Amino acid sequence: MTDIYSLTYDGLREKLGSIGEKPSRADIIFPAVYGELAGSFDGLPLKEETLDTLRSEFSFGAPERLQTLTSETADKYLWRLSDGCTVESVLMKHEFGYNICVSTQVGCNMGCAFCVSGRLKRRRDLILSELVGQVVGTVLHSGIKPGGISIMGIGEPMENLDNVLDFIGIMAYPKGFDIGIRHITISTCGVVPGIYKLAQSEYPVNLAISLHAPDDELRGRLMPVTRRYPISEVMYAARDYSERLNRRITLEYVMLDGVNDSDECAVKLAELIGDMNAYVNLIRYNPGENSEFACSPHERIMGFYDTLKKHGVGVTMRRSLGDTINAACGQLSAGSSDT
Repeated sequence: MTDIYSLTYDGLREKLGSIGEKPSRADIIFPAVYGELAGSFDGLPLKEETLDTLRSEFSFGAPERLQTLTSETADKYLWRLSDGCTVESVLMKHEFGYNICVSTQVGCNMGCAFCVSGRLKRRRDLILSELVGQVVGTVLHSGIKPGGISIMGIGEPMENLDNVLDFIGIMAYPKGFDIGIRHITISTCGVVPGIYKLAQSEYPVNLAISLHAPDDELRGRLMPVTRRYPISEVMYAARDYSERLNRRITLEYVMLDGVNDSDECAVKLAELIGDMNAYVNLIRYNPGENSEFACSPHERIMGFYDTLKKHGVGVTMRRSLGDTINAACGQLSAGSSDT
């Protein structure tokens, strides 16, 4: 049987044609699957013979929810996939609405020194149905339909970009979740080929780049990916994305006490950005177990903030959501071993 969550709209039309059904029936099925989250074909305005065919050909394969941790600012979900692997997603509760953060891989090979997720060995990419299933499962459990999607959970999205792009198409489909492209964000460690490929896709989503240092020497100590893609190449690709799509780039910068939080680093960062259409999102470090890092003191963060402002750089401070349940940035840890 085919998991219906593994099919885009065009894929569903093609599949219907291959089993002798009218492709146009996707216009009935797709909105029911994603707009109403029906979970079955019961009640669709189709002949019983057609419904029997659909039931025999398709399944609804949402992942198994193993655990939910709840806080005032976020709910964290632990999902078991069909092969026993686990991943986490987060329902983030902003003042302006709800956003679901999804994982894209089982484990992560980026190895960022400050990130709990980066300690996990990557086992595989998530397939399309597993990406979609995180959202479907979260909505079914919470009863909340999100206003935005953040593709910045466990894993590097640019290493699974084909599935991620199909996932975006499903999330943005007007008669389904109907999430606007400007409310979907992909975060990357700076995998340059993926940035160029995303720029050439049909989905001009928000691009966030995990920078975390203003030069290759320091960034290389924090983020091994720098050895493959130096900052100059990352920033060139980011500028190309911004200019090609007329989008403002987010540069994520986690504040690590005594590591990357000096005024000198702030000045270097401002010089690196120059006149690029970008802003810096300062992130309070959320330490995991056995972390060698600590979050910069509030006064130091504000000093860094002020230095960037004085040099004409747009800067915001990310509100920490879900840190009490290890659901904040860099704290997701499921996704490597079976449970």
